[in-house]
Amino acid sequence: MLAVSNTSPISNLAILGRLDLLQHRYGKVFIPPTVDRELARLSHADGKTRIAKAQAAGWLEINFTATDPLRLPIALDDGETAAIALALKLKADVLLMDEKRGRMAARHVGLAVAGILGELLHARMTGSLPSLKPELLRLRMEAKFFIDAEIERFILSQVGE
Repeated sequence: MLAVSNTSPISNLAILGRLDLLQHRYGKVFIPPTVDRELARLSHADGKTRIAKAQAAGWLEINFTATDPLRLPIALDDGETAAIALALKLKADVLLMDEKRGRMAARHVGLAVAGILGELLHARMTGSLPSLKPELLRLRMEAKFFIDAEIERFILSQVGE
């Protein structure tokens, strides 16, 4: 399955020490150079090291394919726009993106979208994570990731937690 990612899913999973979940699910994940530059600014030292290791291992790959300029219905930051453009160019099966506006724009142009919460849920459902609730707590506390209470309850109900 061909996956392209924006900054947030990679940086947050790297902070949690769960970046390997993407490798196990997708084999290889592509990022545009803009996302790579954003990841390089990550202030979490361990997360930054994990990203560098994933890139050195070759499964997190910067893709320099030239993309066409995009006209999106929603103004997005450079990383989101570049990730959407790369996903379109590569005909990706999935775009990993957490930002609501970016997800809406990606769906508008016909892309399938997944985010960190879905990735953690998938990992729990397939046995790669023993429990989901502690990961969501760590995501909030360590990565400062906002999780809507209603969405959290729904996700946890899917795995009986």
